Order: sequence, then structure tokens, then C-alpha cells
Amino acid sequence: MNSTKQVLSNGLRVLTVPMPTLESVTVCVWVKTGSRNEEKRINGISHFLEHMAFKGSKKRPTAKAISEVIDSIGGEFNAGTSKEYTNFYVKCGVDNVEVAFDILSDMVINPILDENEIEREKGTIVEEIKMYEDTPMMKIGDVFEELIYSGNSLGWEIAGDEKSVRSIKKNDFVSYRKAHFYAENMLVTVSGGVAKENVNSLSKKYFSDLKSGGVQKHPPFDKFSPTQSSPQIKLHSKKKEQAHFIMGFLADGKNYKNKYAQTVLATILGGGMSSRMFLEVRERRGLAYSVRTSMDRYTDIGYMGTYVGADINKADEAVKVVLDEHYGVANDKKPITKAELTKAKEFIKGHLALALEDTRSVGSFFSDQELFLPQVNTPDEVFDKVDKVKLEEVAREAKRLFVPERLNLALIGPFKSKDKFAKIIN
Repeated sequence: MNSTKQVLSNGLRVLTVPMPTLESVTVCVWVKTGSRNEEKRINGISHFLEHMAFKGSKKRPTAKAISEVIDSIGGEFNAGTSKEYTNFYVKCGVDNVEVAFDILSDMVINPILDENEIEREKGTIVEEIKMYEDTPMMKIGDVFEELIYSGNSLGWEIAGDEKSVRSIKKNDFVSYRKAHFYAENMLVTVSGGVAKENVNSLSKKYFSDLKSGGVQKHPPFDKFSPTQSSPQIKLHSKKKEQAHFIMGFLADGKNYKNKYAQTVLATILGGGMSSRMFLEVRERRGLAYSVRTSMDRYTDIGYMGTYVGADINKADEAVKVVLDEHYGVANDKKPITKAELTKAKEFIKGHLALALEDTRSVGSFFSDQELFLPQVNTPDEVFDKVDKVKLEEVAREAKRLFVPERLNLALIGPFKSKDKFAKIIN
């Protein structure tokens, strides 16, 4: 599976990933901006703007008019906002790929941004924020990143808060779009059963009107500079039937040279039902139903985190077990075996292969590299990099990462004090 890149005269990049056996296609527009690029006063504007693109455009002035077109071709469309990008996509049959281009270009280039719709949508977004607040499995990630990235825009919530959302005005959208929504800062991916010649033609037809930034440079964000020197803990006290926590260690960004060794390490710890965390926390001790370890990376920084949803009365025990598993690898009391290394590699490759059967996932795979990395690797090249990871590299990463000065713990639960948890990690 390979991608081909076209650059329009305005500077817009277009990546095509042909998947000739498929009858579907996903067209996605990516903007290299997210919540970390915002000002605190308008925190949440990237996410808010994502919503507003669906509320009416030049050709289709209402949300109903936009959705009717997608429904009439049996397609699906949505959008997403992260801390470093925003995207808008349409997935449909290959015969309707031009409709996808037409809809997306109009939504992204020509949103109406009606002031009445803006005011009305504020209520919707505030309710979305409240929904996350009441869903600890989702909320715990925000609490953890508030802790680990404290003092930096990476620690802000993607949706903002009620105060910041309600303060956003039309002029804020106009200014934000001018700063970020220009051709050189955007990318179109087209993945599925479509020929690159057709994509090139449609891209010119529908995106040539996108304005170039010329000499404009992407507004800089504040890079994260770690200052942590001892374990940190944050408690989000809330009356719940279960305790939720993430224990994580500060790691490295998307360009880190040994990132595949870190991914293998995370997989060994908590990447499946036969992983160390799953077996120890759930199967042997019955402390939790859900437990997993994963890598989260941004441009300049990242972390390896283990999430657990635990019995309230056994949360402290679960925290200790998770910590012991990390330190056990680092101090060689529980060294990684060759069998674990091999299994983790196959797990990573297998899950990526399964994900790449979906056209949306294919677009995401290539876009993340095009936007944030110096070069774009094919899936086979990634598989090769995973295969080359050595046991000593994984062990070295464990020793480097799993130390007290990188340790962070965030909890949600009906606890009045964090003291008993602080004693465990200190």
C-alpha cells in the first residue's frame, strides 16, 4: 500500500492511497491546528469551528441541506478535533467521490458562521462537555493530561470549558480561520477504490479556491519543556461507583528515534488480553474489568500510560500492582522475555493490518505522517521497523522511562483525599 502526493498551485497537499479492490472511498480534509494552538481565552475554538462547518455553507446554507446530500448517496460524514489537528471527512461509494469533494470543500472553505447558529451551538457544546464530565472512562484522559502537561496548552481540554465556549464570537472564528485555515497548512487524503488521476482532477476543481498563506507561517505553539523532578498526583473527586485512574510516565514525541521500542514496551505491559497488566490486574487479582497500556504522542512530547477502571475499595491495591509491573521491568525483577518480544511485535503488526482494511484508518495512517513527520512510511516499512526492535532496546527504554521523576497518577473517584495514593507512588 503506497500513497502518491500532489501539490496544488496554492500549496495544498493531496495524498491519494489507491485501494483498487474496494467500492468505498474516504475523502478527508486535515488542518494542522488543534487546541494547543489556541489562546486560553478562546480555548475550545478548534472544536467549536469543527461543529460550525456542518451548520451551513455557501452552496448549502443549512445543516439540513448538507446532511440531505450525504444521506441521498448513502454516505457518512463527521469531523474530529485533537490537540494538534482538526479533520472533516466523507465516506461514500466510489461513484459518489465528486459529491464528497463538493461537500467538503464548501464546508471547509465557505462556512457561513451564522451568529444565531453560533449562539445556539454553544448550548450543544456545553452539554457535550458535561457528557464527558459524567463519563469517567473518557474524562480521565483529560485529568491526566492536565496533570502531566500543567502550565502548557497541551494540558487544556480540547472542547474548552463552559466559560470559554460561551465567550467565543464570530470575529474569533474569522481570525482563527485566517491564522490556520490556509492551503499550506492543510492536507486532503483520499483513500479507497479511486484512481489518482481522478483525485488530482477533483482536487484542482474543488480546492483551487483555497487561499494560500504565501509567506505566512503557522502561528507557533508553546513547546512543552519538562520540569518534573518527583512523582505527581491529581485527584478529581467525584461520586462514582468505580475508581478510574491513569498511571503514566513522561516519554517522547512523534519523531523520537526509538519510538517503536517504546510501542513494543507498552504492548508487552498492557496491549492485549495476554499482556502483563491484563493478566496481573484482572485475571489473577480481579481488581478491574478494563485495563490497558498505550503510547500517546504529540509533536514534541508524549507519555506511556496505563488506564484502569477499578473497584473503589481496591483502587489503592490496583495502583500498587500497576506501579510494581512498571518498576519490575525497569529493575530487572521481571525482565522481558524473547517470547514476549515476538508476541508484542506480531500484535502491533496484526492490529495495524486489521485497521488498514478501513479507508478512514488508511487516511489517518498516512496523514499523521505527512503532517507531523519528515517522511511518510508505507505499512510494510513500519512493519520492518517494528521487526527490527531488539530486546535490549526495549529494556533500555523501560529503565529510562520508569523512574520517579517521570511518574504521574491521575484518579477519578469518590475519594476525599489523595494521601493514600501519594504514599504508594512516593
